[in-house]
Amino acid sequence: MEWLGPYLPALMFASLAILLFSGFPVAFVLGGIGLGFGFIAYMVDPWLFDLAQFGALPSRIFGAIAENLILTAIPMFIFMGTMLEKSGVARDLLNCLQVLLRRVPGGLALAVTLMGTILAATTGIIGASVVMMSLLALPVMIQRGYAQTLSTGTIAASGTLGILIPPSIMLVIMADLLSRSVGNLFVAAVIPGFMLSAMYVVYIIVITILRPHLAPKLPPELGPQTAGAYGLMLARSFLPPVFLIVCVLGSILGGLATPTEAAGVGAAGAVLLAFINLVLLPTLKVPEFHFEGEAKADFGDHATGRGIGADLAHFWDVLKDVIIRTGLTNAMLFGIFVGATLFSYMFRALGGEAQVDNFIEHLGFGPWGLLLMIMAIVFVLGFFLDWIEITLIVLPVFAPVIAGLDFGDHVMRNEVTYWFAILLAVNLQTSFLTPPFGFALFYMKAVAPPEIKIQQIYLGIIPFVLIQLAALGLVIAFPDIALWLPRVLLD
Repeated sequence: MEWLGPYLPALMFASLAILLFSGFPVAFVLGGIGLGFGFIAYMVDPWLFDLAQFGALPSRIFGAIAENLILTAIPMFIFMGTMLEKSGVARDLLNCLQVLLRRVPGGLALAVTLMGTILAATTGIIGASVVMMSLLALPVMIQRGYAQTLSTGTIAASGTLGILIPPSIMLVIMADLLSRSVGNLFVAAVIPGFMLSAMYVVYIIVITILRPHLAPKLPPELGPQTAGAYGLMLARSFLPPVFLIVCVLGSILGGLATPTEAAGVGAAGAVLLAFINLVLLPTLKVPEFHFEGEAKADFGDHATGRGIGADLAHFWDVLKDVIIRTGLTNAMLFGIFVGATLFSYMFRALGGEAQVDNFIEHLGFGPWGLLLMIMAIVFVLGFFLDWIEITLIVLPVFAPVIAGLDFGDHVMRNEVTYWFAILLAVNLQTSFLTPPFGFALFYMKAVAPPEIKIQQIYLGIIPFVLIQLAALGLVIAFPDIALWLPRVLLD
C-alpha cells in the first residue's frame, strides 16, 4: 500500500470534484475528505501521517477562524445588506433611480445597474441583491416592454457586482487566505469594480440606442411631478443610502477606519436607516412613492390608522428577522471555513503543495502562461462550483506559486499578490452567471414571473459574461487599473 502515498493529494482533489456534486453540504465534504484522507494516509504509511497530527487541528481552526479579527467584518456586512433589503431602503432607492433616469435610453436597465452598484458598495451579498432586484425590478421591466434577455441579464450581472466592489465578503476571505491587508485589497478593487459597472452602463446605452425596441422609454409622468416632491423623493430615498456608502467606503479609503470598524459603522447605519424608514417617516407622514403601476404618492400605513406603536413592533420584527438570517448565513460561511481548513491542512501535510510546484515546473510555462492557465481553470470551474469553493481550493494552492513569479516591469514583485487577487475576483464574478450552475441564474429563476424561461435568462447573461472577460483582460494588460489607487492612497 505504500505505493499509494504519493498519489493521495491528487486523489483528494479527485474525491472533492466528485463529492461536490453529491448535494451534500460543502463544509462537510471539505472537512470529511480532509479527515478521511488523514486516516487513509496513516493506514497506508504511519510515517507519512501520524494520527497525533490531528491534535493540531483544533488550535489551527480556533486561531485561524474563531480568533481572526479580520473575519468579524463578515457578519456585520451581511447584517447591513440584509437590513437594507428587509427595511425597504433598497426598494425606495430603486424607485428613485427609475425617476432620475427616465429620460435616458434604457433608463430602467440603467437604474437597475446603478442599484446593483450601490448595493455592492454597501453589502456585497450576491443572493440578496439578485433576489431583491428580481422581485422589485423584473416585473416592472417586463411590464414596461423591456426585452426579457436584456432585463434578466442586467439584473443578474448587476447583482453580482458585490463580489468585487468593496466591502466584498470575498475580498475579506481572500485577504485572510493571502495574509494580506483587507484595506489594501479593498482599495485595489475600487477602480476595477466601478469600471466593470461603467462597462455595463455603456453596453446598455449603446444597445438601447441601436435597438430601441429592447427598452422602451419610461413614461414622463412616472414619479413626482413638482420640484418639492422631487426634492423630497431625493431626500428620502437617494441621499440616505449614498451617505451610508460614503461612511463605509470613505472611512476605509481615507484611512479613518479599518474594514472591520467600517463594517460596524455600516451595520449601525443600516439599523438607523431602517428605523427612519419604518418608524420615523410614517410617523411624520412623509409621502412614499410607488412605481409598480401608475405613479402615486401615499403616506404609508398611517393612512389606514396604524400608529407609532405598530410601527415600532414592525421594526422590531424586521430586526429579529434580519438577525436570524444573518446568523444562518454566517454559520454557513464559517462552516465552510472550518471544512476548508481541514482540507488544506491535510493537503499540505501529504505533500500536495510540493507536488503542485513540481507539476508546474514540468509544464514549462513561463509566468504569463501559468497566469493564463490559472485564469482559464478558474473560469471553467465557475461553470460548476460556487466562488467560495473555488477561492478556498484554488487560492491556497496557486497563490504561493504566483507570488514567486517575476513579471518584469509589468508588475512589481511586491504587488503581484494584490494584482492576482483582483484578477481572481473579476474572474470569479463569471461563476455566478455561467450555466449550468450559475447561482445568480437560479436565484432569479426562483422568484421570476412564470413567463420568464431559463433559456431567456441564459441568453441574457451572454453579453455580460463577455464584458466581464473583457474587464479581466484589461486588468491583466493594464495592472495599474488595480494597483494605481493603492499606490496613491497607501504609499
